[in-house]
Amino acid sequence: VEHICSCRARGSLLPGRRCRRSPATHPLPTPATPAMPSPEPMDPALERSFRGHKDGVSSVSFSPTMKQLVSGGLDGTVMVWNFKMQMRAFRFVGHKAAVTSVDFAPSGSLIASGSRDQTIRLWAANVKGESVSIRAHTAPVNSVAFSGDGQQLVTTSDDKSVKAWSIPTQRFKHSFSGHTNWVRDAAFSPDGRMLLSSADDKTVRLWDARSRA
Repeated sequence: VEHICSCRARGSLLPGRRCRRSPATHPLPTPATPAMPSPEPMDPALERSFRGHKDGVSSVSFSPTMKQLVSGGLDGTVMVWNFKMQMRAFRFVGHKAAVTSVDFAPSGSLIASGSRDQTIRLWAANVKGESVSIRAHTAPVNSVAFSGDGQQLVTTSDDKSVKAWSIPTQRFKHSFSGHTNWVRDAAFSPDGRMLLSSADDKTVRLWDARSRA
């Protein structure tokens, strides 16, 4: 479109003259950038599979150094696996029935296991696999767990009890009584002051680990 205007110099008596102006220009709208679809989440990749148990595997635990892991099996064995492919696994034999629970101590040098044979074992986490057996309960042991400082171990059982053990002395400390059915699991709080337990009586109980209240 051509625009025509009448203009004259300021203060001039001359008649106005015709002039041309450039057509008005307007920026073209920028097309909207289509939203990129969010990438689909990838499925976790399998790093490695460990085979060696002769029956179902009931429990696993990482070592604090992330160099090993331990597993307990219904075949009654405890196996320590090394992440380095060239290092073989260790098989620990000693329980007389299925192993129900395993846990690495925070130090990484000790492993606890619980079994349906009513005992717990403390194993040296090395090729020798030396162990100490403790008659812990009057029914199958369901779980074992170290405290955060590695000085205590808590165990649970079908005998409806929760028990705490001293690791330095490898002796029984005290029981936490109150559940009315099989106790399935227990764990220390990170500071070791509290204890949680769960049971088939449909309750979760919070205990003061120092006063046993």
